Amino acid sequence: MGTLWFNGKFYTMTEEGTSVEAVFTKNGYITGTGSVQELEAKYADLISDRVDLQGNTVYPGFVDSHMHLIGHGETLIRLDLSKMNTKEQVLQAIKEKAAATPEGNWVIGEGFNENLWEDSEVVTRQEIDAVVPDQPVLLKRICRHAMVANSRALEMAGINLDTQNPPGGLIEKNEEGELNGVLKDTAQDLLVDAMPSPTGEYLEGAMTKAIENCWKLGLVGGHTEDLSYYGNFEKTYQTFLNVIEKNGKKFRSHLLVHQAVIEDWNDAGNTFMGGTSLVEFGAMKIFADGALGGRTALLSHPYNDDPSTNGVAIHTQERLTELVKKARELQLPIAVHTIGDQAFENVLDVVEAYPTFNGRRDRFIHAQLLRRELIDRIKKLPLILDIQPRFVPSDFPWVIDRVGEENMEYNYAWKTLLDEGIPCAGGSDAPIEPVDPLLGMHAAVTRTNPLDPQKTVYMEDQRLSMYEAVSLFTKGSAYACHHEDDHGMIKEGYRADFTVFPKDLFKIDPEELLGMEVEMTIVDETVVYKKA
Repeated sequence: MGTLWFNGKFYTMTEEGTSVEAVFTKNGYITGTGSVQELEAKYADLISDRVDLQGNTVYPGFVDSHMHLIGHGETLIRLDLSKMNTKEQVLQAIKEKAAATPEGNWVIGEGFNENLWEDSEVVTRQEIDAVVPDQPVLLKRICRHAMVANSRALEMAGINLDTQNPPGGLIEKNEEGELNGVLKDTAQDLLVDAMPSPTGEYLEGAMTKAIENCWKLGLVGGHTEDLSYYGNFEKTYQTFLNVIEKNGKKFRSHLLVHQAVIEDWNDAGNTFMGGTSLVEFGAMKIFADGALGGRTALLSHPYNDDPSTNGVAIHTQERLTELVKKARELQLPIAVHTIGDQAFENVLDVVEAYPTFNGRRDRFIHAQLLRRELIDRIKKLPLILDIQPRFVPSDFPWVIDRVGEENMEYNYAWKTLLDEGIPCAGGSDAPIEPVDPLLGMHAAVTRTNPLDPQKTVYMEDQRLSMYEAVSLFTKGSAYACHHEDDHGMIKEGYRADFTVFPKDLFKIDPEELLGMEVEMTIVDETVVYKKA
């Protein structure tokens, strides 16, 4: 027996503008599309439920192609610094949080962004010590490629002036040669390792919060990378199974497997695309560089606003090659964090030498800074670019000064990539950026910051059409995880996942995206969220 969904406009996304007025689903799949009369006649004996969409507009279920699901949940239960506009606000919030935190427990703040502050100077160990001297404090930068700790936290981690920078990381010092509490990229692991391992109860609580929030925003799933951050692979993987399969929080989770836990993953007998219909394994995740905010993204030239550096390579070229070869031995594609153009080129060199096989596409994640010759090279390869349109309002205009205007032609160039025939998927990198897919679409089609009263358009020629923007989060995400034959479109044989809005996204002013609320989210033929 199945369900007839009717009285809505269903955009199939098979071609631009194509729609149907009703859909019949059975056992979690779409088995028929067309008019109500056609489906009523064809499936008369099989219709056990009818859902009236009340004139709303339906799309294939939106999927975030790059996120950190548990990390997003943590921002919902921890101290959120992401919207604070001054250093003083951050320090006051830390002080208040510490006062409400049991003695000896860590005070953790998520998502500070000094680019929102008037002086743009990162908070330091000394400043945190002045307000919270006795409890360990850890503040994560919004990019998650840098963190700041107070003296107590550094002491507990055994970090002092004699501690050497780990490969691919940086322990910062101030002009007087003192530790300023800032740790970048792999240096963060020194502090994370000193923290108490989160309990299974904590992880399940964070994931549950995250999924419920995603449902409310119209997301039916996400490609997420969490498996190496919370103690061990098995505990984190079990969290996904407990919340999604056992507790019934349906959310299509495609799990990237960080190279740090790839042996644990393999020893447990797992395989590429193995798992369940809701929790499956994807590519092997590698970090090639850092982020632009902390000037650790690896560029082919010095930073315009700090010529003393061109960024950080997380791995030597030899180590990067070893990791790609390991993925190939395990019959895995790779998913690589590459923000800077030099990091992108380094990975591209290895991929060309050790190509993927069996149609298993590699992913280059972020791909913010590119050059013409790099775009030409990737056209020949089986890969997809995971892009985050929300980086445009977050990074402009300061990124121009950081990278140099003369180097900007192929940066954040989403329209160029699509026009060149390069497959792209759309994500948020939550909790780095808001997980709301409508914010990503707004950024893609307007190239503006919603908070900018001047509505400055950055690189106007790189605006996407609304159809292209919606495609990133539907067909694009499906292609990224090798599900283009059963996800991302409203079509017979495809999964019964839908996102329902009160308005037609293809006929509204893009500014209406900012205030729009989801009417309904359906995963696996199940209504998981309905607006009250």
